[in-house]
Amino acid sequence: MPMPRHLVAIFGGAVSGSEAAHQLAERGVSSIVFDQNILPYGKIEDGLPKWHAKLRDKEESKIDQKLSHELVTFVPQVKLGEDISFEELTKMGFCAVLLAIGAWRDRPLPLTHADQYVDKGLIYQNPLIYWFNHKHEAHYDGPTFTITDNMAIIGGGLASLDVAKVIMFELVEKALKERGHDVDLFALDRSIARVLDGLNLTLEDLGIKGCTLYYRRRIKDMPLAPFPTDTPEQLAKAQAVQEKVLNNYRSKYLFTVEPNHMPVDIITDGDQLVGMKMKRTSIEKGRVVPVVGSEYDVRFTQVVSSIGSIPDMIPGIPAKGQTYQIEDETFCRIKGYPHVFALGNTVTGRGNIKESMSHGREISQNVIEGYLKHAEGVSDPSVSARIRGAMDAIADQIRQCTIEPNVYSSIMEKVKCFHEKVNYPGDYTEWVSAHRPERLEDFLGVNH
Repeated sequence: MPMPRHLVAIFGGAVSGSEAAHQLAERGVSSIVFDQNILPYGKIEDGLPKWHAKLRDKEESKIDQKLSHELVTFVPQVKLGEDISFEELTKMGFCAVLLAIGAWRDRPLPLTHADQYVDKGLIYQNPLIYWFNHKHEAHYDGPTFTITDNMAIIGGGLASLDVAKVIMFELVEKALKERGHDVDLFALDRSIARVLDGLNLTLEDLGIKGCTLYYRRRIKDMPLAPFPTDTPEQLAKAQAVQEKVLNNYRSKYLFTVEPNHMPVDIITDGDQLVGMKMKRTSIEKGRVVPVVGSEYDVRFTQVVSSIGSIPDMIPGIPAKGQTYQIEDETFCRIKGYPHVFALGNTVTGRGNIKESMSHGREISQNVIEGYLKHAEGVSDPSVSARIRGAMDAIADQIRQCTIEPNVYSSIMEKVKCFHEKVNYPGDYTEWVSAHRPERLEDFLGVNH
């Protein structure tokens, strides 16, 4: 393949990163996609619970299609901030750098000293789901967890409902197995209640209390379905849907929900977290207001914090709070770095597949159309006035973004070293085929 005129680095190959690579390839622009893992699927593989097998396969197939394009070079097992420093990256000579590294770090539970009790009664969502997704694999060597009865979940979105399902699946599957009933995960996913009804059993018969989800707002406020809420009518409809979704989950998976509750402190016994001090809340003008005098203690066996995910803070990348600091909304340009842009969960701090893809598409198109194509002197009538204005501000810099032969050779030599380190064969499809994880449905011999 001849040397490209423009070469873009993308860190993160999952939903947003692969979409950005696709948008670049569609316009004839080459990219190198670096991913910290062996495979580029990110939270599709490691954060989407494994009962979503069809959705997982569908999304991973889309990623494969995008990253197997001839203008895309995939480089596995390269972590920004470790294998390449951010400072080094900015000096490598790429025409642009897109950060699509996702939100892998759990938002800290905002209670004093809580993090001292991680793995001592406090569990965070991301490692829990990672364990759940991979624990069936023969060579799994990651974190391990023991699910216990009477666990609490602090959260309120779809991810927290997934945590509740994980806990209930583990408890029920174990209890049924002890009674001689071998029920697989996919049957439980269809409905725990239906499985138990078919066996003339209840949670009480199994000696299971179950888990409890504590949410600081009302059930109708839970962010469970993406409906517009701009008018009173839209809001009422959205709230009705949220309640319907939550009630469906509760009836099928038999966990308990306590809305209008917020933790205000932890309860410990020695080196273990054994409960939390809770306060009831009310919603006033859309805001959560603690109810005075409503504090009480609740004891649990373990607590799972499921209050959201944030990106890893990488040395050198300017941060604002718990996300990266950007200079403008059009490009999500990293503050102080004219050639570096953020997209997907790196900016949104969310784990939603559709939202990540949409953001990846939008920002990469803006960068391509307003940044690279303008640098080539190509006039594109579809470029909005907003993008043209941003381009005018950095026009001189943009015109200099064509990659030089010596810079290209230096970059590709670095890529070659990374490939040799992991024995990458040079063919994306061959690499994926050789490293695809063991699937639970294949292990069980079931058709999901």
